[in-house]
Amino acid sequence: MKSLYVETPLWESRPLSAIVGAPVWLKMEALQPTGSFKARGMGVACRAAVERGARRVVCASPESTAPRAKELIRGEGAELIVYGVSWDEAHQHALELTRQEQAAYIHPFDDPNVWRGHAGMIQEIAQAGVRPGVIVLSVGGGGLLCGVVEGLHNVGWTDVPVLAVETEGAASFAASVQAGRLETLDRITSLATTLGARTVARQALEWTRHHSITSWVISDRTAVEACLRFADDHRILVEPACGAALAAGYARAEALQGRSPVVIIVCGGAGVNREQFEHWRQRI
Repeated sequence: MKSLYVETPLWESRPLSAIVGAPVWLKMEALQPTGSFKARGMGVACRAAVERGARRVVCASPESTAPRAKELIRGEGAELIVYGVSWDEAHQHALELTRQEQAAYIHPFDDPNVWRGHAGMIQEIAQAGVRPGVIVLSVGGGGLLCGVVEGLHNVGWTDVPVLAVETEGAASFAASVQAGRLETLDRITSLATTLGARTVARQALEWTRHHSITSWVISDRTAVEACLRFADDHRILVEPACGAALAAGYARAEALQGRSPVVIIVCGGAGVNREQFEHWRQRI
């Protein structure tokens, strides 16, 4: 079975390095064939499902999903079912569909196979000869966070801290960290809709008890402005969900000070195009 993802490049960003005052490396997951890091975890999880006998893919997606992302999903030959105003409602509907059809359900972020797929990017960073002083990533449901921390432990980098960034209105991880238990947001109000899980994976919170993870919450405006600056600096469009992580560099986040080199996971986003980008810019 052909791999559904590729090894992505690790670029040194001169513009961000100058701002941060330390070498900044970009793990360019935006260059996956799908435009997103999620191809890693879902690639591994789908392979496991096929090995268990799965022959059909159904994707449940909320109304908030960008039109471009919906087009891409259908273009891959998947059956797309749009249900609910949030990911959580779509998730519950998908679970009901799998019960009715006796089908397997692959959770998009709360699945060990998904984490294992994401963990591979840390192995690639290690093979490139870069040992991070800190890793920066965005948090939605926590799948990327779980995979990255798992990957750090796989290569023996248990002392490398992680800065986990969210946007206001989608900060379920920050709420859980502050409470010391899983918290569920009433609703998602951030325009970074791909960060819009009202409850994070339990394992994401569990990792905070065993690994140095700092939670940082920013505004939608800060995330979108980071996307704009990144487009100017590196000529690549990314979603506000990805802009959240990039904002740590552009804003010289305190958690980066004294840490070198900085590695930012440029997670990408399948739903970005010029029209959508302009829509986000106008909303801020």
